[in-house]
Amino acid sequence: MFKLLREDVKNIFHQDPAARSWLEVLFCYPGLHAVIFHRFAHKIWKFKFYFLARFTSHISRFLTGIEIHPGAKIGRRLFIDHGMGVVIGETSEVGDDVLIYKGVLLGGTSLEKKKRHPTVGNNVVLGSNAIVLGAITIGDNARIGAASVVTHDVPANSTAVGVPARIKQHSEKEIEKLEHAKLPDPIIDVMRFVLEEQIKSEKKLNQIIEDFLKELNKNDNE
Repeated sequence: MFKLLREDVKNIFHQDPAARSWLEVLFCYPGLHAVIFHRFAHKIWKFKFYFLARFTSHISRFLTGIEIHPGAKIGRRLFIDHGMGVVIGETSEVGDDVLIYKGVLLGGTSLEKKKRHPTVGNNVVLGSNAIVLGAITIGDNARIGAASVVTHDVPANSTAVGVPARIKQHSEKEIEKLEHAKLPDPIIDVMRFVLEEQIKSEKKLNQIIEDFLKELNKNDNE
């Protein structure tokens, strides 16, 4: 447990330039507190002390504003940054080195007692207020844009942006350089392409008109 805590604290220093001291991180980061509470609640859950696990999770929610169901499986070095309003459902699975911003929902779309929440791979970024619904998979190194709504699988090394989310593939190298605040928008890319084609067409049309007028003037002069 203490080894995981050291990992989490070091990871916060790596991920957040606002972190200045171990004392500050240990006492002033609700995302860290929520993860600590969850690890304890999840252990209790696995021993089938369901009420105690849920009650521990409820206390965590009251203190941190972050709701993680004790049945959810959380990987190592999860960083929940400014986590108010984050909700992670019972059958969710979150990989290692995941970064979650405030208001993210990993929710279910079924009332059946089965796998009904998302599986999130390693090194994934979930932007503020992103909504990920259903038993879908978010691949390794994926980026989910702020306020996006995702209801289908997102491949590894790709970006999902918009409502509903549209996917754009990237190489691993490009993903590593990608800043979560500068995610590409596939819709804007399409619009840009259309505008460029329109400009090309207008230039061609203007050239045709110009050539026609020149030819007309030439005939008039003759």
